[in-house]
Amino acid sequence: MSVENVSATLTVAVPAARVFAVLADPTTHSAIDGTGWVQEAADRAPLTEVGQVFRMDMHHARHPEGDYQVVNKVEVLDSPRAIAWQTGQEKGDGQMEFGGWVWRYDLAPLGPSETEVTLTYDWSAVPWFIRERGIRFPPFGPEHLVNSLHHLAELCHVR
Repeated sequence: MSVENVSATLTVAVPAARVFAVLADPTTHSAIDGTGWVQEAADRAPLTEVGQVFRMDMHHARHPEGDYQVVNKVEVLDSPRAIAWQTGQEKGDGQMEFGGWVWRYDLAPLGPSETEVTLTYDWSAVPWFIRERGIRFPPFGPEHLVNSLHHLAELCHVR
């Protein structure tokens, strides 16, 4: 069986609570994103509970629509240790459909002002009907997670 997730880890010189606060703020996600696909938070409220839904405006040159919107549902919210969300789309009838891929950040305090951050992209729950469409997982290069973690670290220092 093949591994169906990819992770990267970076130590940042800020407290875990500050890192968590940045991650729980959807308005920071475009600045964190290592691909440039995330454009802007359509839902700007901080993430405060499991099951909360937030939307992001996206752009990808190879997406059929170019500009599109994703819907995310918070799966884990354990301040200041972990936060994760599943990504999908809103269908024309208003129903949400999730694709089975999850973004997760695990935070391990290494002291009062240092945190080890692990970002994991997991596509193990992607159903066969989506895989049949020929979507490659992960849909980005290996540098994406590392870039995202460096962007997160920079953002934590300026906030």
